[in-house]
Amino acid sequence: MSLDLIPGGTIGILGGGQLGRMLALAAARLGIKVHIYTDSASPACEVAAAHTIAPYDDERALAEFVNSVDLITYEFENIPAPTATKLAESCLVRPGPNVLGVCQDRLAEKEFLAAAGVAAAPYMRVDDAGALARAIAQIGRPAILKTRRLGYDGKGQVVVREGADLAVTFRSLGGVPAILEAVVPFSKEISVVAARACDGAFAAYDICENIHKNHILKSTRVPAGVPMDIAVEAVRQTHIIADALDYCGVLAVEMFVTDAKSGAGQAFALCVNEIAPRVHNSGHWTLDGAITSQFEQHIRAVAGWPLGATERFVASKASFVEMENLIGEEVNSWSKVLADPSAKLHLYGKEMARPGRKMGHVTRLVKEPGLL
Repeated sequence: MSLDLIPGGTIGILGGGQLGRMLALAAARLGIKVHIYTDSASPACEVAAAHTIAPYDDERALAEFVNSVDLITYEFENIPAPTATKLAESCLVRPGPNVLGVCQDRLAEKEFLAAAGVAAAPYMRVDDAGALARAIAQIGRPAILKTRRLGYDGKGQVVVREGADLAVTFRSLGGVPAILEAVVPFSKEISVVAARACDGAFAAYDICENIHKNHILKSTRVPAGVPMDIAVEAVRQTHIIADALDYCGVLAVEMFVTDAKSGAGQAFALCVNEIAPRVHNSGHWTLDGAITSQFEQHIRAVAGWPLGATERFVASKASFVEMENLIGEEVNSWSKVLADPSAKLHLYGKEMARPGRKMGHVTRLVKEPGLL
């Protein structure tokens, strides 16, 4: 293993949201400094050793940034790919810019999954209203029309139902390139949060069950309560994806657990929904519930250090870890959370609690009644 960074070195992080903030805190505990590069004042700037606020295409600011760091990572996948590619000419960028090319475009991501032999929802490319009509004829309704780029937390997508005017539906997303996906009936949504080191070493956390509210992740429960063969297969598929991307760092793969009838009776199937090439909201439970948090794990991976242990602190099969997002005005309940002896509060330092905005989260290590 090649140690590409030693304590005292500096990691540059593209993006300054709460994920960057928690990465910076994890790095500091390991004696590593962080320089945040972001296009607006953000939570990560408050805890980093240095920060730069400039557009992501500001060549002068980027040149100064790259000269101040030893290697670069990013905290969200919508960093302009040309920026990451340019920085990679003179500095290690992990995960590599090629990952952004795949994960920033839903069509490219679906094509990547198909090439890797990983199942995803049926889809068709939609570049105009006519293409949408042809896609609907093949996939049927209901279906989900999604912009190819810049969609998250339910943004950039709309359900196409019976009777919907397809031309109006296409325009409602701005008339930009899109894909149409079949609706996948599922019994549970899960995610695999895992890490791959640059030498190919791989480590996954326990499978997460995710509950959404208004298309935003509301809570995560670990373990997910899926059969062992499903958990093993979910990790196997994530490993395939990480290897195919030649990935370095933490990633999350969101999946649907679907009920699939087979000749032998009831069977289960997995369908990949999305790849997140970064630390992930559903992995926040690891801050208080695992030996190595996903944030420390990402720092270890990109620095070329050995991956940490991923076991949960709560070992009993009847025990679990819960993570709940504090969304919008829910953050005002912080004092009640502090009064709960089972809760750990994490606030992100955001000034304005807007509807749908993630302001913090709470983790709880829960043991079933009657257990010692």
